[in-house]
Amino acid sequence: MGKGTDKLYITHSEWASEDAYSASAGSGVTKSKASGASFKRLPFNFCAVSLQPFTHPVCTSDGTTFDLTNILPWLKKHGTNPVTGLPLKSSELIKLNFAKNDEGEMVDPVTFKVFTDNTHIVALRNTGNVFAYDTVERLNIKAKMWRDLMNDEEFSRKDIITLQDPQHIESRNLSSFKYLQDGVSTLTEEQERERNDITRNVNMDALGNAAKVLKAKEAVARARQQRSDLNRNLASSKAITPANSMDKSKANQLVNALPYNAAQHTTGKAAASFTSTGLTPHTSGERALLTDEEYMLKPRRVKQKGYARIQTTLGDLNIELQPEFAPRAVWNFVHLAKKGYYNGVVFHRNIRNFMIQGGDPTGTGKGGASIWGKNFQDEFDGPLTHDSKGVVSMANKGKNTNSSQFFITYRSAKHLDRKHTIFGKVVGGMDVLNRLENVEVSEDKRPLEDVVMNDVVVFVDPFEEFQKQKRMKDEEAMVKEEVVRMGGTEDDRTTWTGKRIRGDGKVDNGGRVGGVGKYLSNSVGEEGVNEVVEEWEDYGEEPLKKKTKAEGFGNFNNW
Repeated sequence: MGKGTDKLYITHSEWASEDAYSASAGSGVTKSKASGASFKRLPFNFCAVSLQPFTHPVCTSDGTTFDLTNILPWLKKHGTNPVTGLPLKSSELIKLNFAKNDEGEMVDPVTFKVFTDNTHIVALRNTGNVFAYDTVERLNIKAKMWRDLMNDEEFSRKDIITLQDPQHIESRNLSSFKYLQDGVSTLTEEQERERNDITRNVNMDALGNAAKVLKAKEAVARARQQRSDLNRNLASSKAITPANSMDKSKANQLVNALPYNAAQHTTGKAAASFTSTGLTPHTSGERALLTDEEYMLKPRRVKQKGYARIQTTLGDLNIELQPEFAPRAVWNFVHLAKKGYYNGVVFHRNIRNFMIQGGDPTGTGKGGASIWGKNFQDEFDGPLTHDSKGVVSMANKGKNTNSSQFFITYRSAKHLDRKHTIFGKVVGGMDVLNRLENVEVSEDKRPLEDVVMNDVVVFVDPFEEFQKQKRMKDEEAMVKEEVVRMGGTEDDRTTWTGKRIRGDGKVDNGGRVGGVGKYLSNSVGEEGVNEVVEEWEDYGEEPLKKKTKAEGFGNFNNW
């Protein structure tokens, strides 16, 4: 069993030899790594300086590709080829013209073959057009037709520059790039400053207590800048009224106010970053934002009623829509109607003393799709019931299977409550509804003569009206905020008694004294300041005091 021996076991040295084989090790386990094991390949569409995909490709005569915006700063600073270290001038660069398909992928302009890392890619020196080598070999070299396949310019074999050869990829080995071996930075001065700025490259929310120090430094610098700006403004203007400054509490309320479309749930970034090390840490529970559609499709949010007209071959039906209790069904019906989805659609089912059903473009009762392209959920959160004639409700195939089909009842159908979503009722054209009920039908309850919806006209879109009112309220709120920021209107600066409030918050009495005396001073002022009142010379005799008659026993001293 041993190697070259008759031993029935294998020694440790035999297991550790170069030609050892086992379940966990193959041949040459202890050998040093082969040359080229650290090979890292630069993709064909990457710049050799920034190591990122290029947008303005250029190349050298040896086929090294760069991005023009990255190689020019390098040449201005070093003047050498960063890959080989040889002298290089900007005039020696050749602009490359890559063809792209509709998906934005780089392709051969003749065969439209997509370039990959395994494609032999060449460029022409005089034109800069890029081709697959197979195309140039088959149409130019073998055919001996030395003209550019794109612009018909002449070229020679020496003008063919190899950008990528999958059989010889040593030129695209990152470990052989000289500037990487020397550790030379390719960043510009501006990029270096941005990298050295700790506030730009540090996630402040993830630092914890250390973030307070950085934020304090940043706040001090910001305060100094604001102080210098304030001093400059004070020098240019004489005074700044306190009415132009907003109270800090009000400013904080405006900053911390939630947007109108804030959801009840958060974005989930805090929880995701807590359980995953691949995400940037988030410590604040930010509210998720709803779209305008999601915001308006909440029940009891849009309370304005909508109105539409169904124009049939037997007359018109006026429908009142109820978005307050069935916003999704109304949204679906309104947008399908505006889209012209119901135009030319027949009522495929008509049952006397029950209902008439339509909304299926196929006319079979098995088709139809909602405005979202999929079924939407039922809406039973409301007081609407199938309690009368003319109720408009959604048809379905079961729970949460609403699409485009709807029906109109001919009488009360309480057994349909909480099974079909009610989104409207007929408010005009009851005689037309009676004519629809009396239409002759076949055994499968299909009208013998087609009853067609020629058009569905939406007169009042409740969601558009809601948005208009919201825009008006937002504009009024912005005007009020601007008025408050500027110090308020004249009415805001007076009390309910009409007294003016000074800038310091004190009430201006206009020089008048308080109490009853203010009325006396007003009367004196009205008569005139220089008026002299005559004095009475004869006051007459002083009237005698009337003696009061004593009652009772009086004083007992004379007894």
